[in-house]
Amino acid sequence: MNHLIKTIIYFAVTLVSLSLTACDSNNDPAEISEINDNRSEIIIAGSTFASPFFEKVLQTYEQGTKFRYHSIGSGAGIEQFITGDADIGTTDAPINEKEASRLNENFEEIVVTSGMISIAYNVEGLADTLKLPRDVYTDIFLGEITRWNDPRILEANPDINLPDSAIQVIARSDSSGTTFAFTNHLSTVSPAWKTTIGATKKLDWPGKTMEAKGNEGVSQRLAITNNSIGYVEFGFAQRLGLKVASLENKSGKFVLPNDETGDIGLVDEFYSEAEQVVSSIADPEGESAYPIVAYTWALIRKKYETPAIGSEVRDFIKWTLEEGQTLAAPLHYLPLSQEIIQAEQEKLGL
Repeated sequence: MNHLIKTIIYFAVTLVSLSLTACDSNNDPAEISEINDNRSEIIIAGSTFASPFFEKVLQTYEQGTKFRYHSIGSGAGIEQFITGDADIGTTDAPINEKEASRLNENFEEIVVTSGMISIAYNVEGLADTLKLPRDVYTDIFLGEITRWNDPRILEANPDINLPDSAIQVIARSDSSGTTFAFTNHLSTVSPAWKTTIGATKKLDWPGKTMEAKGNEGVSQRLAITNNSIGYVEFGFAQRLGLKVASLENKSGKFVLPNDETGDIGLVDEFYSEAEQVVSSIADPEGESAYPIVAYTWALIRKKYETPAIGSEVRDFIKWTLEEGQTLAAPLHYLPLSQEIIQAEQEKLGL
């Protein structure tokens, strides 16, 4: 009996030791390649903006168990696609010239979904919907407006009692396609933003900005931080019950994000180059257009080293462009137009 007890204690101590070793590791799982040459899985890595959509697609797709989605941010997803650690990269920012040169033109950018970036806030005691003019929300993220009762915010919200409290800005710390789409919009509407920061996936945020990784991290931080404001994919804000601002669009109208205003914010005409798509939606036209919308691209190779993987990747993207679009709206994404679907299918050779 004593021997049995000692054996049980030994295994218990060993398990605790292994657990502590794992917890003490300084390595971030999102930064570690989980790939090996003998794997049977197909790896998709990148956008946190679109991760709920892809997770639902993989739950529904008949061959979805062969795929695994790593929600690590667009920048890391592009890098893992370039290095071969991912079979598909997903990004809310088009691949740039430097990144493209490392792939020797052996890639295609396929639009797979679209959505809205909301400006969410958590102001103590505020139940009303906040209206934010274009110059106001830009200056909040520039660090020029620092208190909730700033005269410019009060002017746009005369019937709302806003506190004399510091604004806590929350933004992305990682290389992010959401950040790119957001800063691309700010660069378009604000000369000050364009000259000081520009459109970028990662930046040194001004002032006392609090940073978090992924749309998940920013959303969670907003939910627990009083008097905070940040930018997140609309579906994340909805799932956590965050308040979202009504934003002034190009026509001077204040618009909330929803399926209708988001669809109006996306262009009807499809441009063949990803950069043209981004440029065209940086500040959408239309009186009812929601002003901050984004596409997500899947990066795939024109030729894979293993033909079977190439075939499965293309079948998966084809399904996502067709049946998969029915999964978008319930998750607060925007289904692609038939014009875009047809153009992307042509890139797949369909």
